[in-house]
Amino acid sequence: MAEKISINQSADYVGQTVTLGAWILNKRSSGKIAFLQLRDGTGFMQAVVVKEDIGEELFKTAKGITQETSLYITGVIKEDERSDFGYEMEVTDLEIIHEAVDYPITPKAHGTDFLMDHRHLWLRSKRQHAVMKIRNEIIRATYEFFNKEGFTKIDPPILTGSAPEGTSELFHTKYFEEDAFLSQSGQLYMEAAAMAHGKVFSFGPTFRAEKSKTRRHLIEFWMIEPEMAFYEHADSLKVQEEYVSYIVQSVLENCKLDLKLLGRDTEKLEKVKAPFPRITYTEAIKMLKEMDFDDIEWGDDFGAPHETAIANHFDLPVFIINYPTKIKPFYMEPNEEEEGTVKCADLIAPEGYGEIIGGSERINDLALLEERLKEHDLDPAAYSYYTDLRKYGSVPHSGFGLGLERTVAWISGVEHVRETSPFPRLLNRLYP
Repeated sequence: MAEKISINQSADYVGQTVTLGAWILNKRSSGKIAFLQLRDGTGFMQAVVVKEDIGEELFKTAKGITQETSLYITGVIKEDERSDFGYEMEVTDLEIIHEAVDYPITPKAHGTDFLMDHRHLWLRSKRQHAVMKIRNEIIRATYEFFNKEGFTKIDPPILTGSAPEGTSELFHTKYFEEDAFLSQSGQLYMEAAAMAHGKVFSFGPTFRAEKSKTRRHLIEFWMIEPEMAFYEHADSLKVQEEYVSYIVQSVLENCKLDLKLLGRDTEKLEKVKAPFPRITYTEAIKMLKEMDFDDIEWGDDFGAPHETAIANHFDLPVFIINYPTKIKPFYMEPNEEEEGTVKCADLIAPEGYGEIIGGSERINDLALLEERLKEHDLDPAAYSYYTDLRKYGSVPHSGFGLGLERTVAWISGVEHVRETSPFPRLLNRLYP
């Protein structure tokens, strides 16, 4: 066996004989030549098998090889200007590891339910591979950005005895003799961490027991949640737009083949650079009224059609700031410049992908926070650790949460968030 490499190393081995461990994505043959489409997890490449080069027996094996059969395949790496990848292999030898029989996802159209039932196999397809590579790049760039900016990663608990935004959409469980919930956000714990480390971020799973079937919703999703001591709302908005710009540009730089395979219009992504436009909630309501949206009044929360209509006015993600106090969680700082609103913002992605970030300045006054807990009928004892933060060295502080799956959907251009999670949890789906 020649030196074993991965497909993504091909550029370094042009003209050399190497061995790949791979699976057969597809194949076709024409007379005395067979073309094998290979995948190995790092990329996709064509292998060309010529009968007179490898002999009758191996050529017969190559022609009869089945989809998703695993093998070691040896050959010379050649440049190939016709392919997007730029390289192919001229095969000199191959060895079957395991023959796959009757692979269920054949190269034809399949229904969504069928593909979701076979999600463990659907992940192998080129499209799903590209989406997961983009997801991975966003995660890699996230760590890079926050590390570069001096943030410390802190991991909040997944099991919690209290809820940042009430318990109506939480999964309840028993924690021995106590009631517990699956976390819908790590924010409150990240505020505690910010008082110790200044600037922190978390990245982990969150859960919402929301009975929604829209293309924007998952039951389990991943959140990036930074929290910053001594940062007021305007400071936080600056971090948000710089962070989003950073991950978009990182994907453009490092996932070119994946974006091309998905047919993504990258010109729209190339425009995504800070600063982003900002409009107030009141201005957004006025804008919607002018567009003949009669189903929205001041004090109502926005639905998907409203967010899409607002986003369509801008080429960039847009901040909607200063929402009414009554439709936002208890912990948001009042906005003295507009009575009845709080210092918060939702970042709406372009092209109909909706809110990808929610953030705010947090209340830092103990008396006001205790008042808000009462207004929201929340047990002060369950939040005593949270009010302690206002007793011992309280400071202005702000933070936000970015939903990973919606962000992946927007950047990759896929329609539904179910494709952006490796094993999505939907209202009626807990398998596989």
